[in-house]
Amino acid sequence: MGAHSSDTELLRAVARGDADALATLYDRHGGWLHARLTRRCADPETVQEVLQDTFVTVWRSAASHRGGEAGGWLWTIAARRLVDARRTAVRTAEAQSAHARHDPDAARATTPSAEDRVLDALEYGTVGTALDRLSPELRAVLRATVVDGLTTREAAQLLGIPEGTVKSRARRARRELRSVLAQLSPLPAPHPLGGTP
Repeated sequence: MGAHSSDTELLRAVARGDADALATLYDRHGGWLHARLTRRCADPETVQEVLQDTFVTVWRSAASHRGGEAGGWLWTIAARRLVDARRTAVRTAEAQSAHARHDPDAARATTPSAEDRVLDALEYGTVGTALDRLSPELRAVLRATVVDGLTTREAAQLLGIPEGTVKSRARRARRELRSVLAQLSPLPAPHPLGGTP
């Protein structure tokens, strides 16, 4: 197994216990996974831990890869590991909150960043609920282009679809997302004299 092997061949080799194949996969995909994780998480230590956990999972689960686009499979693992890391951080912060109430410096240290609050709202708030109601194809395009900030070309490569399909799915996804969001939290009717009630 070498640098010229396909990702599928490398994953098969990893499933057989080939550490060199895993190293080649890391060399091939570690950079863009790191960049994409960094767009979702500002803490470099968390990003590094998630990246490491991703490849540990690949080592353990390579046999479960079903032959689709390896990049998409790797990103799915990385995104799940990032969610797990955030949940662990929240639990840790909650456990420390009793102490933080008595120590103002500790309270400031455990306050989540604005970026973390926005990403949590995307994952768990109304927008997250609305995203979950979209088809997986539309959701994947929106996450890649909007949440992760990938270009159309990058999203097409990651998802293994043509650029035109990314564009059309993104338009359709935005339209459907607006509709679902309107159902989840309708805007109040305007006051007859102007303004809001």
